[in-house]
Amino acid sequence: LSVPTILTRMGLSEEFWHHKYWLPPGTTWEDMKDSADIRYPKPQDLLFCIPGALLLIIVRCIFERTIALPLGRRLGVSDKLRPKPQPNATLEGFYNLLGRNPKEVALISLAKQSNLPVKKVETWFRHRRAQDHPRLTKKFCEASWRFTFYFTSFFSGLALLYDKPWVWDHTVCWLSFPQQPLLPALGWFYLLELSFYCSLVATLPFDVKRKDFKEQIIHHIATITLIFVSYCANLIRFGMIVMLIHDASDYILELAKMLHYMKLKWVCEAVFIVFTVVFISSRLVIFPLITYYYFVTKFQMFLISCLINAFLMILQLLHIFWSYLILQMVFSITLHGEKRKDARSDTEESDRSETEDLAKNK
Repeated sequence: LSVPTILTRMGLSEEFWHHKYWLPPGTTWEDMKDSADIRYPKPQDLLFCIPGALLLIIVRCIFERTIALPLGRRLGVSDKLRPKPQPNATLEGFYNLLGRNPKEVALISLAKQSNLPVKKVETWFRHRRAQDHPRLTKKFCEASWRFTFYFTSFFSGLALLYDKPWVWDHTVCWLSFPQQPLLPALGWFYLLELSFYCSLVATLPFDVKRKDFKEQIIHHIATITLIFVSYCANLIRFGMIVMLIHDASDYILELAKMLHYMKLKWVCEAVFIVFTVVFISSRLVIFPLITYYYFVTKFQMFLISCLINAFLMILQLLHIFWSYLILQMVFSITLHGEKRKDARSDTEESDRSETEDLAKNK
């Protein structure tokens, strides 16, 4: 079947899939027909990301319950006892419907309705918020899963690409484009990455919510769009290089988080500094000055490549934003001799306040 026919059966019009949008001038879909020995990417391949994402979610649940959680407990990761608020229908109703942080006027009103001192109402809301905050074991399990995936993804990608000449010489990346046969291993790697990011979007409401939650959503949308579009336009070689560069630092960050939850302060800080070096060098040096540079200067621009260019710029802006947060933390560690709260951390209140409340209750 031709690509337009496939897209039409998928519910997309032939006009949407017209070669003038997806391919460089002078090339049509007729130039990319499969033969006995050569296969090109087909959009229906990407439908496998739906069962792939569901499978990864199931694997993640099993991994966290049977591997990450027992491992974390053996390594000393445990949840601190949190004081439970006394049952109060009035305060609970306000908490669920109107907000978790009532202002002073609302506190006074709630105190009168509940026949409690204002301080008691404040304490109730603090304890109630603490119940909804993610537990340390949950954060450790989440970091363990992402570390396992990113570590596997990066070194698998490295094994697939290290002997490819177009990785080390980006000018070769565009030779004979778009008539570049799809290597089966690269096609499966693409589907794995797409499935993983789709699974992250599906589990966003249940994962630890951090301060850069909105930026994470933008990042996931941009990544999924880039993977989808680059696969359909047969920009597999370029896409593989971009994914490899981005995966280079992710597993190091997740390892630093795990060490932080294990309270191995000095090891955590050393790993975090390594992460900073890898992140800055890969995303603020290699990606923009080499990979992205060759894309915009050596590659012929057309509609889809312009769309890819726009999303790559969005990713680069996110890289700059996160680099700023990362450098803030590094400076606080190296210059001030103290560790500030993670700029990307969730909104959990300090363990100290919870400990003090427990001591008072005892």
